[in-house]
Amino acid sequence: MLFYMVSFIQPNGLRKLPELKKLQDVQEEIYRQMHLLIPDQFAFHDSLVSRVSGSPILRLEVLERHRYTTFFRLTYEFRQGQVSTYAPDAHIRFYHDAHIAEATSFNVSQGCTRTAHPAYPPKQLLQQTWRRNHFLDRWLNYLLKQGHSVVTMKPARRSINEKSNLPVYATIS
Repeated sequence: MLFYMVSFIQPNGLRKLPELKKLQDVQEEIYRQMHLLIPDQFAFHDSLVSRVSGSPILRLEVLERHRYTTFFRLTYEFRQGQVSTYAPDAHIRFYHDAHIAEATSFNVSQGCTRTAHPAYPPKQLLQQTWRRNHFLDRWLNYLLKQGHSVVTMKPARRSINEKSNLPVYATIS
């Protein structure tokens, strides 16, 4: 008795392999690009900011640290008076051992929620994952072209969730 868990047969009868290798390539590129943004100081600070002329403030927050993974939040901060808004709001899982990084969501409320389950259609999951990671890859490329880098990324005086009248970034002597 044969059981097929996943079928890649298209309605026209042609077999099409999933593009998992291309997705992995994008995730490896995201990992490489994140390394160009994350300074060595990130081991000591959970909140970093980058200011570049002609660009909104870029915020990088460490949400969770584990032995083999770090969970980041990367977003622009737009300020109008005392009110700050954040967009796009990327949540990124960074796998130190596998040398890949992936976008898990672009929504604060969905940052750590489970996005896969055996009952979910695998094709739609792959498409959603591909779209999130492709967008993150393009956005990181744009950030690096704007000039954001390990040099511009500085420790922040406060995290995104803290309310303060202090400047958004700290100066290091």
